[in-house]
Amino acid sequence: MSNVSLNSKYKGLKSDSRYFVITGGRGSGKSFSITVFLVLLTFEENNKVLFTRYTMSSAGMSIIPEFIEKLELMGLLENFTVTKFEIINNLTGSSIYFSGIKTASGDQTAKLKSISGINTFVLDEAEELQEEENFDKIDLSIRAKGVKNRCLLILNPATKEHWIYQRFFQNRGIPDGFNGTKDGVTYIHTTYEDNRENLSESFLKEIERMKQRRPNHYRHQILGGWLQKAEGVIFTDWQMGKFNTEIDSIFGLDIGFSRDESVLVEGCVDKVRKIIWLKEHFYKKGLVTSNIYELCLRYAGKRLIVIDNSEPRLRAELNSRGLNLTPTLKKKGSILTGIALMQDYNINIEGENLVKEFNNYAWKVSGVTPIDNYNHGIDAARYLIQYLLGRTAPKGMYVVK
Repeated sequence: MSNVSLNSKYKGLKSDSRYFVITGGRGSGKSFSITVFLVLLTFEENNKVLFTRYTMSSAGMSIIPEFIEKLELMGLLENFTVTKFEIINNLTGSSIYFSGIKTASGDQTAKLKSISGINTFVLDEAEELQEEENFDKIDLSIRAKGVKNRCLLILNPATKEHWIYQRFFQNRGIPDGFNGTKDGVTYIHTTYEDNRENLSESFLKEIERMKQRRPNHYRHQILGGWLQKAEGVIFTDWQMGKFNTEIDSIFGLDIGFSRDESVLVEGCVDKVRKIIWLKEHFYKKGLVTSNIYELCLRYAGKRLIVIDNSEPRLRAELNSRGLNLTPTLKKKGSILTGIALMQDYNINIEGENLVKEFNNYAWKVSGVTPIDNYNHGIDAARYLIQYLLGRTAPKGMYVVK
């Protein structure tokens, strides 16, 4: 085997922890180091590794070639059988199985947790997995007897609203850049400084330019620091505050049913002072029609609720039960129109989940399309704001002119 050396920080992978949180910025070498570690792991008997990403359309065309490259570099390729989904060590029978968590038709967490004999679960690009429960389902299936069980999370830190930060860092006394083991979790953090010998001069010069010109980007993207807010957040003029009960209000309802949250948001507007007030009333998964009716009746009563127009049968049923619902105007460009209306105002927010969304609802890299995430409550808010500001509200109601 060719001599491949890893940074000493990765000695932490030998600890007895169940959980390993591997963080770092660009050029930190964490992907290379973990790939080498997993390859070496297969030379031990009875190791079966599940390597996942939230989205992995074709392992045979994406991640497996990266492993093959490392096997060739280490001079070990001849010891392995490579298929479209798995790399098998011919000497020990240990293997690495590759799969995405999300498929085109939804997620396949149930399938992944049923794979027998897995003792090492790797979640690469872990910041992309927004649902902690999907991690838990696979994590709890890692219970092979007679062999060490591990869960490795590899990520570029996102915002502090992410479940990984809240689960493994928040209130644990873990400082940025910590390396070591605490409370059964091993933390490994590297930056480009730990990998300089493998980086080009042009890359290093670009990092220095970013450090001078865009220090916040440097701290997050290069040093791998956690953000208070997502990069490219869509709404910047907002703050937490109590709802204004002195202005008549209406409601926005976004329906999620079993997979996503159903959210009811109350809102009112002062056009003169350019202020929007929003209040979250419920933000729940798994609601059926009767649950939605009962919660809407409790919080909104007979007042107007603007609802997503993609559920006409649900709207008709809820209206027949006595709720006062009207569909939002949804057409091409309506999301951007609603965002633009809201961006023209200062927004006061009451509600933990709404705050989380406003901290994380961001533009794609293009800067012209929102990322379809952290937006269930914001969608509900947008429905009611588009009604109040996009149409002429009933005279004397809902809006202070």
